[in-house]
Amino acid sequence: MIKKLQRKFVMITMASLTLVMVLLVGTMNIINFYQMEHRISEIIKILSENEGRFPKFDKGKLPKGEPHFGFQMNEETQFEMRYFVVKLDENNIVSEIDTGHIAAITSTDAKKYAQKVIKTNKNSGYTGIYKYAVVEQLNGSMIIFIDNRNQLQTTSLFLLISIGVALSTLLLVFILVSIFSKRAIKPIVISMEKQKQFITDAGHEIKTPLAIISANADVLELTGGGNEWISSIRNQTTRLDKLVKNLLTLSKMDEGNIELVYTDFDLSEAVYEIARPFETIAETQNKIFSMDIQPDLKLNGDVDGIHQLVSTLVDNAIKYSNEEGIIKISVTSTKKGSKLEVYNTVDNIDTENLDKLFDRFYRADSSRARETGGYGIGLSIAKSIVEAHHGKLTVKSDDGKSICFTVVI
Repeated sequence: MIKKLQRKFVMITMASLTLVMVLLVGTMNIINFYQMEHRISEIIKILSENEGRFPKFDKGKLPKGEPHFGFQMNEETQFEMRYFVVKLDENNIVSEIDTGHIAAITSTDAKKYAQKVIKTNKNSGYTGIYKYAVVEQLNGSMIIFIDNRNQLQTTSLFLLISIGVALSTLLLVFILVSIFSKRAIKPIVISMEKQKQFITDAGHEIKTPLAIISANADVLELTGGGNEWISSIRNQTTRLDKLVKNLLTLSKMDEGNIELVYTDFDLSEAVYEIARPFETIAETQNKIFSMDIQPDLKLNGDVDGIHQLVSTLVDNAIKYSNEEGIIKISVTSTKKGSKLEVYNTVDNIDTENLDKLFDRFYRADSSRARETGGYGIGLSIAKSIVEAHHGKLTVKSDDGKSICFTVVI
C-alpha cells in the first residue's frame, strides 16, 4: 500500500514539476530568441537608413533615430557586426557589392546570395546563417546580409544548457522525492490502514449479532406468529447485513485482497441474463425497459465482478428513475473495447455534482435513497470493479432530466 501511494505521489509530483520546467525553459528560450531577432532587426534598420553603413558615432551620444529597446549602439557596434551589402538596379542586376565588413564572403559569394534572395521574392528572412532584408531605393534595391552565426551559436548553446539544467534538476528532485516521499506519506497510509482495519473488524463483529437477531426473529415468528414488528426486524437486519457485506467488499478492494478470476466469456449474453429479471420489476412500476445488446461480444474478466457491476447499475437505474420513466441498457463494441451504457430518466438531477455519485455514502437524494434502501455504496463498488478490470466508468447528464452511466472495458 505504501509503495503504491508512494509511486502515485512521485508520479504526480514529477509530472507537475516537468510541466513547470517545460514552460520555464520554453519561455526563457523564446525570450532569448526574440531578443536576438530584435537586435539583428534593429541593426538592419540602422544600416538600411544609412546606405548600408553604420552612422558616425559620437562617444556618449546616440545617433538620431537610435532604437531604445533591446539594443543600443555604441562605438564598438560597427566592429562587432559582420555584414555585407548588395545593391541592385531596377532590373535586379547587381550594381554594387560591399564585402569590406566581412572576411568569410567574397564578391562572388555575395552575388550568389543576392540571386538566391531575388528568387525567393521575400523581403526578409534567412539564407544559411545570414539574416537578410531587402530595402527598396529610388533606382533599385539594396539587400543587407547580417552574419548571425555567433548569435545562433549563443542561442543554441543557451537552449542546450537550459535543457541540461532542467533535466538535471528533474533528476535531482526525482531522487529527493523518492527518498523522502515514503516518510511524508507514511502517517497518511497508517491512518488509512487503521480505518480499513476498523471497517473489516467492525464488519466481522457485526455479523455475529446480526445472525443472532435474525435467528431470534425466526424463533419469535415460529412461536408467536408473524407480525409487522418481526417483519421490520427482518427487513432491517437484511439491509444491515447487505451494508456490512458491501463495506467488507470495498475494504478488500482497497487492500487488493480480492482475488479476481479472469476468464473468457460472452459479455453480451452475461449482460442480457443479468438485466432481464429487472424488466419484470420495471413493468410492475409502469416503467419502460429496453435492451439493445450487440451479440457475441467477448471479454476476459471476472464473471462475478461483471455480474455485480451490471446488477448494481441496472438496479440503480430502476430505483432512481422517475415514475413511468425510461430505462435503456445497451452494449456495443468500440475501438477501446466493449461499451456498456445504462440510461434512465429522472425528475431532476444536479448536473454539477455527478462525479460525487461515486463517492462512498453520497446520495443525491437522501429521502429517495431511504425509500429505496440505498446506502450510497453500490456505485463506489461498481467503480472499483471497473478499475480492477482496467476500464473506465463515467456518468453524464445532457439535460438534467436523464442520467447515463458508461462503462468502457
